[in-house]
Amino acid sequence: MKRILLPAGGAVLATGLLAAGLVGSASANANPDWATDTMAKDAPSATKVVDFWLAANGTTNNLAKATAYTTETTPASKLNTSGGYTPDGKPGVVAPIGEEKKSTSVVKNVNLPKSIGKVFFVDSKNQLKWCSATSIQSKYRNLVSTAAHCVYDDKANANVMDNWVFVPGYYQGKTPWGIYVGKTAYVHYDFSVYNDRDRDYAFVTVYNGIQVGGGTNKVVTKSEYDKYTGKKTTDQKVIEKAEFDAGVLKYGADGPYKSAPLDPKVETIAKPANVNGGNIGKYADSDGYEGVKVTGVEVVKSTYDAAPKHSYENNAQSPYLSDSKPVAISLEDYNAFKVLKADGKYLGDLAEVKDRNGSVIGWTKQQFFVRKWVKSTTLTKYWVETYIVQDGFIKDAGRLGDNVGGQGFTWNQKAGQTVYVFGYPAGAHPDGNKAFTGVTPKWCYGKTLATKYVSAADKVEEHVGLKCSMTVGSDGAPWLVKYSSAKRLGYVNGTTSLFGDTDSNGRIDVNTSAYFDGETAAVYNKAAAVWSGSIVK
Repeated sequence: MKRILLPAGGAVLATGLLAAGLVGSASANANPDWATDTMAKDAPSATKVVDFWLAANGTTNNLAKATAYTTETTPASKLNTSGGYTPDGKPGVVAPIGEEKKSTSVVKNVNLPKSIGKVFFVDSKNQLKWCSATSIQSKYRNLVSTAAHCVYDDKANANVMDNWVFVPGYYQGKTPWGIYVGKTAYVHYDFSVYNDRDRDYAFVTVYNGIQVGGGTNKVVTKSEYDKYTGKKTTDQKVIEKAEFDAGVLKYGADGPYKSAPLDPKVETIAKPANVNGGNIGKYADSDGYEGVKVTGVEVVKSTYDAAPKHSYENNAQSPYLSDSKPVAISLEDYNAFKVLKADGKYLGDLAEVKDRNGSVIGWTKQQFFVRKWVKSTTLTKYWVETYIVQDGFIKDAGRLGDNVGGQGFTWNQKAGQTVYVFGYPAGAHPDGNKAFTGVTPKWCYGKTLATKYVSAADKVEEHVGLKCSMTVGSDGAPWLVKYSSAKRLGYVNGTTSLFGDTDSNGRIDVNTSAYFDGETAAVYNKAAAVWSGSIVK
């Protein structure tokens, strides 16, 4: 999929070579903070995406084959600290789904949010990958929050990820709440154009989820079958020509009555009575004559010598096809014929030609054929098709937010906020230790650090840091403030972008996120107001 940006005024700008020319125009033309990219443009496209991920090789579907995604070449980014980060306006809050009216509850244990899951996609290297993500509040309850680098590869300046889906509650190939296909991705304009990791966040609208399986077979008409986008098949019943003719008369050539030529039936027959020396040539042509053809069958020399001569009957000598004397061949051909001879696939003679001193100076072959008369009869298969759709095989699972809820959203928050981070870490630490599998979600808890994190290699000047040991795989994991374990809800105030080993002991000890400010809110607000709809018609 080609990456396309839609800045102010609707002008279409491609990234890559044009990026350098946009520096001056971005401020001069007051480009918006957001940029969009279409993923699955319509219901048929989205259905193909689902089919791709559920395609199984044996018992394993493509979801289960995916591995944790990262754009980094090392397990840990080189992070430095700088002064504090500053808001660009007043703090803002959007309540989680179901929490538009405030209520309170207390719980001692940390319960995982129902809204989290994995986003799956095919990356720029055509590999099956996943990141962490969450459902988030929106007008149509159809929005996913993740890292922008889980939408497209900023390091390679590559295309938008293909076959992008969100699976909440994912576990080992299972999709308990359905599969939600990405429709449109919203990222910050600076991330899209300049690969600015200070804007490493994305909000993706998704179609209604779908569940696959079950359903009942239903016989439909040809036109209904052609229009149906779900699982469907045809049954064929072989019929006679008379029934075929009657069916075509009723339904026409595009109806369920079909015909197709079969391979010709070839049988050995007696020589036609009218064959003589004057007309045998037309029977020897490649197409024969009136369905009858004279061919040759290879035999050994003794059989050929014993066969009748000067006769056009079956099993008589065929001097036209046979070699009247040994034919000179190359050593390469001689060796090839020897192999065929050993396999019983060449019945002729092979010989070495020697000089008076017994030295081999050449090679010959001689083949022998007898006549065989055959007749080819053209056959036609006739059948009638029954059109079957599997009604209910693909079910509309409903809107994402209605099924798993959605976290709130907040921005311009001060340093020192208590956050929970929920993700699917899978990568090894820099020292090779693999503490996580990526199979089940994990979490970190703590206060965001007062100093901002900087990484020149990653184009980061102002990231928020959290003491956390989660590794690659938790890319895109939501950072939730004011998280309630009882309600399993909080407010997204960050998303995991980078991993750092700040004390150089070979273990990840800091995760970072872009700072969510007013420009983040502008991207979110744009995405949160967009409808996506259903795949199943």
